[in-house]
Amino acid sequence: METSSAIIGFLQSVHPYDSLPQDELVRVAHSFRRSEVQAGAEIYHFGAPLDGIYLIKTGSVEVQDASGGLVSLLGPRNSFGERGLMRDGLAATTALALEDCVLLHLPAAEFHALMQSAPPFQRFFTRGRAGDRRNTDLAMQTVGDLMTGDPQSCGPEDTVQSAAARMRDGKISCLGVVEAGAFIGLVTTRDLTGKVLAAGLPASTPVRAVMSGTPISLPPEALGADVLNLMLERRIGHLPVVEAGRLIGMITQTDITRFQATSSAQLVRDLAGAQSVAQMAAVTARIPQLLVQLVGGNTAHQVTTRLITDIADTVTRRLLALAEANLGPAPVPYLWLACGSQGRQEQTGVSDQDNCLFIDDAATEDDMAYFAALAIYVCDGLHACGYVYCPGEMMATNPKWCARISTWRGYFRRWIATPDPMAQMLASVMFDLRPIGGTVSLFSDLQAETLAEAAENSIFVAHMIANSLTHTPPLGLLRGFATFRSGEHKNQIDLKHNGVVPLTDLGRVYALIGQSAVANTRARLLAAGDAGVISTSGGADLLDAYDLIAQTRLDHQARLIRAGKAADNFMAPSDLSDFERAHLRDAFVVVRTMQSAVGQARGART
Repeated sequence: METSSAIIGFLQSVHPYDSLPQDELVRVAHSFRRSEVQAGAEIYHFGAPLDGIYLIKTGSVEVQDASGGLVSLLGPRNSFGERGLMRDGLAATTALALEDCVLLHLPAAEFHALMQSAPPFQRFFTRGRAGDRRNTDLAMQTVGDLMTGDPQSCGPEDTVQSAAARMRDGKISCLGVVEAGAFIGLVTTRDLTGKVLAAGLPASTPVRAVMSGTPISLPPEALGADVLNLMLERRIGHLPVVEAGRLIGMITQTDITRFQATSSAQLVRDLAGAQSVAQMAAVTARIPQLLVQLVGGNTAHQVTTRLITDIADTVTRRLLALAEANLGPAPVPYLWLACGSQGRQEQTGVSDQDNCLFIDDAATEDDMAYFAALAIYVCDGLHACGYVYCPGEMMATNPKWCARISTWRGYFRRWIATPDPMAQMLASVMFDLRPIGGTVSLFSDLQAETLAEAAENSIFVAHMIANSLTHTPPLGLLRGFATFRSGEHKNQIDLKHNGVVPLTDLGRVYALIGQSAVANTRARLLAAGDAGVISTSGGADLLDAYDLIAQTRLDHQARLIRAGKAADNFMAPSDLSDFERAHLRDAFVVVRTMQSAVGQARGART
């Protein structure tokens, strides 16, 4: 049975519940009822009375209109049922469990109460409707809409120990300092670390001694643009919202990230309900602006690329559904997989498509013709949505990559047994495979089997290491960069092939040696450190280098988009400050050092 603490923990990761004050979140969590629904079961039918809304904890749900047409495919953290509940209390759709689900049910009375008392809750469930005037551009939001209300505070004479305890208990990173009802300062976890612990002050020190007095604040009518500008220019992560001298709210970088995540969720929601490729293309055209918002809000690169990849995943699954609606149901089980940056969940503002099809061995030649047509439909749709055809034809439209499981098993075994350069290249791509839509079991057993065989073949591992050294960081002499000397990109460096790709290659080698099934580069680097595949210090340095290089790439793409240009991966080092260039070069030196360690037959251990 689900415990209350488990539901609370889950709701803390779901918007808009994560915007509720902690005590309110706990109360709401106790209102939820947990239920298990088997695959194929109807959750509710069109026109039936609704007694609440549903939140998916695990599993997937298909939502249909009155005539049985597909409206959307929903997964964990998605809600459904609110449309009918907000209109007349009768279901406006039919909901079916696509697979075994765990659902959380919020009673109607509680839902309506939250719609009245919690503005973020109301905004979330009314977005996109006819009467909604919400602007999805963060810069145009008012601070009153972005802030977290009912901010926690302390007095100036409270001890730093009591302030720290209050932050810990509330799971927050700052407290407003209030005296006689007036806002007079701010104390953050950074203050406690730098001014108390580092200085050796006693726990009885009053907050007044370490707080930031008269900190920068904003009124509720200020704009999101003011928030971004102040956070970036002053390098601060907390902005109090003050009205008539009284603290009424707080905005943190976490609030900004939540807004941006909601924006990406809106794109996913729009895609899930799209009825044509043209409608999906109109949605994916908003991705560049999403990237600008995420980068402008100081969102970590791994979060930005994950959110952008989630959109590509949704496009792919929607195209698969439309393909089956046009071609008929699949004759045998199949699995669509992504490789490349989509497989690793690392897509940026520049992405082509890399994909393949695994098909059940029971498929006949006529069945294979069906899947060839399905591949054309999906790949053409992806191209129309901005995910251009792969120049190397690493796509399911290539008959080689649209094959039965037995054929795929033969591919992997041959590449491992005979690791020539072409086999190495193909194996590198295929080690980044990630299921997107279909029968996942077609891949899971083959993945585990292939990973074990590859890791045990020392010759194959040696070739993979050699292959990982083909892309090198752009380091020149005398602490400079090795830029292109001529051509279209003269005096620029390639932040993809000479920036993140060397780290992607290293992460793949570490995952092979450690037999880690994760595909994401950052997750591979973390797993390598945890498993002792690389040393603690080497792993920490490499992770820092990856974060800096990957973030620099996204910053560059966002600058181009803001200037009205198409995003690319070619940056002139002169675009950076001396400080930024020095740190970027240091990051490249770390990568080259780790490459050398691997290349000198010291394995992957430094």
